[in-house]
Order: sequence, then C-alpha cells, then structure tokens
Amino acid sequence: MSDQTMAAGFASAFLDYAVAEGAPRAGLLATAELSEDALGDQDTRIPVSAYQALIAAGIEAVGDTSLLLRHVLETRLENMSVVGQIMHASSSFPHSLGQLNRYARLMADVPIPGRQDRFGIAREGGAVWLIDHRPCDGSWMATEASFARFISEFRRSAPEHPFEQALEVTYAPPPHANRYPDLFRVPVTFRAARNALRINPVWLDEAFDGGKEYVFGVFTRHADGLLEELATHDTVRAAVETRMLSDLHEGTLSMDHIARDLGMSRQTLYRRLKDEGTTFAQVHDDLRRRMAMDYLSARKVSVGEAAYLLGFSEASAFVRAFRRWTGTSPTAWLAG
Repeated sequence: MSDQTMAAGFASAFLDYAVAEGAPRAGLLATAELSEDALGDQDTRIPVSAYQALIAAGIEAVGDTSLLLRHVLETRLENMSVVGQIMHASSSFPHSLGQLNRYARLMADVPIPGRQDRFGIAREGGAVWLIDHRPCDGSWMATEASFARFISEFRRSAPEHPFEQALEVTYAPPPHANRYPDLFRVPVTFRAARNALRINPVWLDEAFDGGKEYVFGVFTRHADGLLEELATHDTVRAAVETRMLSDLHEGTLSMDHIARDLGMSRQTLYRRLKDEGTTFAQVHDDLRRRMAMDYLSARKVSVGEAAYLLGFSEASAFVRAFRRWTGTSPTAWLAG
C-alpha cells in the first residue's frame, strides 16, 4: 500500500550496501525520491514505496537480483532498528519473537490478516516451523529477506546451533534461485502453501547469553515511545485499509465485519469515516487503485493476476475499473 511507512534505518543500510557494490548513491536516492536528510535518523519514517524503489534501483544498477538477500545476510538488525537491540537483549528466542511481533510496526507497516502476529511457531511432529503470516502476493523479495534476517542473526550470534533447517515459500523460483544453496544453505520448496522456515528445536529452550534485563528495559521504553508517536498519526481510514488489505482478493468486503474487527458498530464506522471526508466504498476503491499501481509498476504480476488479487471477478472488470482510474488500459499504462 503506497501510504505505508517504515523505519529509515533499513533504507540507509541498504543504500550503503548497494553503493559498496558499485551502485551510484545520488542516482539511487533520486530514483527513490529520498534525501540524505530523510535517512539521517534510523527511526524517521519513510514511505515503503520509496524503499521498494530504492531496492529496485539498486538491483538494476548492480545487475544482481540477490542484492537485497545478500545485504540482509551480511548486516546486523541492531544497526538499523531498536527492534534489533531489543531482540538481542531478550532472554530467549521465544521471548525475542514476542518482542519482534510486539514492535514489528516500528520496522515497517505490514498488514496481517485477522489480527495475527506477524510470525508464529508451529510444532508438526518432531519439526518446529517459524511461519510468516504476511499475506502472500506471489513476490519473493519481502519473504526471502524476512527469513534471511533470522538466519543472519543466528549465524552471527550462535553458530554452534544452526538455526535454519528447511524453507517453504509460496513464490516461484526467483532469478537468483541458483544462489539459494550457498545463501540459505537448506532445502527450499518453492510454490508451497505457506511461507515457513523449519528451525532447530533447540532454540525453543536455549537461553540467550545476551539477555540483560536493564538494557532490555531501556530499549523497550524507547520503542514504546515510538509506537505511541506512530499511533497519534493513525486514522480510521488507515485502520480500515489495513483490515481491507488482507481480504482484498475477496471482492465484496463487509462493512459490518470490518467495523466489528475494529471494535465499533457499522454506524460508528460510517460516522467516523464521514468525519474524515470519505466513505467505506471510496476507501475500498482507492485502495484497489493504489494496489493496482503497486502490482503493475513492480511488474510482479500479470493483468489477470492483478485482477484476482484485487478481488475482481474477471479481468475485463479490472480493465474497466483501471480505465476509470487512469483513463487508459493497464497494458497501455505499462507501455507508457
């Protein structure tokens, strides 16, 4: 969603890495419409779309689609976000995972269906799986980076107990899939039903050496302040969009259900949206429009796939809506 934001620390770190790989710093910043000042403080919020544009520009400049994956595997989360500091000051992996879910928004706005945590643990027989509940959109970039971050932190901090054992992902093999054996070092199943990393069960009971109560408290107090600051900028429209996004593919969305999920009546939701100068139908239509631009501009999906993801019953209905939004067809818009 184009108005989602994230911490600038991730963009700053990726920018430095891409430049070290040979990409032009000024060119990347210009393409992403970012300034050096905007990246000066790791807690500053920048548009998620700007970060995505920065990654795309870096990949194009370097000529390697594995650039983001390599960056994640070779860098430290604590240098980009206070969330990394909190995780390293936690007492165990289950404790750190709880903190990650609690403070995930400080890293980036990622809508999760049904108010689930971003990451969960599932026991299946003798196996333990770390499951990413982020909605599957067929793209590989965010999913591989998320799991690579866990792997990276454990490889660096606790090489004596390898964290990763197998990987399941919903996307098709990316252009750099031939590098997965060297980078992930585990069997990978593509086009799976879920995004999940099988992990070493020892980490459910193993204590972290770095768990420090005082430092943990310092970092969490800072993080709580950042969350409160973010909440002051929240709107009802943003909350509705977040809830809509997980069910966008269903087409017709229930205002009653979304109002209930937000803890209010249909009438209250109607009134509060009206106070913000919009309606439920307008929010739905505008969200579809912006997601259509995101999907097509990234060239991750076909017109037919975009129609499905946005909840249109057939591609022709999507094309008609796209003409209403832009005055042209999706194919012509892409060609232009």
